[in-house]
Amino acid sequence: MMRFIATCLTVVFTAFPAFAAVEVQEIESPGGIKAWLVEEHSIPFTALEIRFAGGSSLDRAGKRGETNLMMALIEEGAGDMDARAFANARDSLAASFTFDAYVDSVSISAKFLTENRAEAIALLKSAIQTPRFDNDAVDRVKGQVMSIIRSDATDPSRIAGSTFYAKAFGDHPYGSSQNGTLETVTGLTREDMVTAHERLFVRDRMYVGAVGDITPEALASLLDDLLGALPQSGPDLPNMVQPTLSGGVEVVPFDTPQSVVLFGHAGIKRDDPDYIPAYVANEIFGGGAESRLMDEVREKRGLTYGIGTYLASLDLGQMVAGQFSSGNNTVAEAIEVVKTQWARLADTGISEEELERAKTYLTGAYALRFDGNGPIADILVGMQMTGLGPDYIAGRNDLVNAITLEEINRVVRELYDPENLTFVVVGQPEGMVSN
Repeated sequence: MMRFIATCLTVVFTAFPAFAAVEVQEIESPGGIKAWLVEEHSIPFTALEIRFAGGSSLDRAGKRGETNLMMALIEEGAGDMDARAFANARDSLAASFTFDAYVDSVSISAKFLTENRAEAIALLKSAIQTPRFDNDAVDRVKGQVMSIIRSDATDPSRIAGSTFYAKAFGDHPYGSSQNGTLETVTGLTREDMVTAHERLFVRDRMYVGAVGDITPEALASLLDDLLGALPQSGPDLPNMVQPTLSGGVEVVPFDTPQSVVLFGHAGIKRDDPDYIPAYVANEIFGGGAESRLMDEVREKRGLTYGIGTYLASLDLGQMVAGQFSSGNNTVAEAIEVVKTQWARLADTGISEEELERAKTYLTGAYALRFDGNGPIADILVGMQMTGLGPDYIAGRNDLVNAITLEEINRVVRELYDPENLTFVVVGQPEGMVSN
């Protein structure tokens, strides 16, 4: 009999009868691959999420865009199958494979029927372990990426993002687009794809979540077969980076009737003990449809259709950031309102009424995230990568409800920094220049 390690935690999802009593099982395969599993046998279907930490931050010098291009090529043929044959084989099994690249990770999302599990995993194994990276496919997908790069160069939102992140992170990988540049992508070769694959797909930065019609024993065997042959380790991650945002406004002239604005400053790590209060504070201030900034900038003054803020807690650097668009003749006023509200938040904090309203919304909405095998598998992997245990699912709402007014206002005072609030404006803003 197969031997593996499995521990369980029961979590209740009251909003979804299909997951009324869910056991989050931590398993370890005979080959030492760890995973989290939620068994759900009512439908003969499984979602598998595999993620490797590192992502495009591991692009080599002069090779920016190699991770993004490599992940786009995974399905363009594997083993003895070219791209068309691979797609036909996948479709004949009613399976779904998605390969994505992000700044901090690359991900593989697979969905397959129980009756076709063996064949689907064999096909996925060929994509993970023996991608072809045929030269004609490399050239074709490079052309697609370069088309995206050219399009981004004429998109004010993309220009704002690239300018803002370059300003924040400089020559760190976070400071440039993971797509790369026309120059770097043009220079990428099949050999670069092979190297990027070897650097990214390594076991000691691998995280796995599975949800659906599969037992711990079957999952353990599947993982050793699918992933056991991957290299154990890869190159070191880049160093941590502190955003170099020290206040002021940078204007990027661009012919458009509305200016796009990005703003922010240094933020908070996801594993910081104060992250949950910071998350709730952001929801109150700019994260939700009824936030302060929506009320002040849109509802009261009509300066934008929408404004939002978020905690950009990346693995190697963090920001509190936000974005909105406004007419060229109103954007200066909108920025002044944001500055005023940022300073007011830091100075006077959050009210008891705002805190209680946010708690009610956030705790009520939490279960809505668990609305299917795929989303749950994604959540399981995200929790592993941020160092959270399975008990976080059951205890998360208790953490939110336990926040006191004194605690959240202490975090607000420490996090929100009006002096270093920095704006990037792309457009033709009236009466505004860089300062």
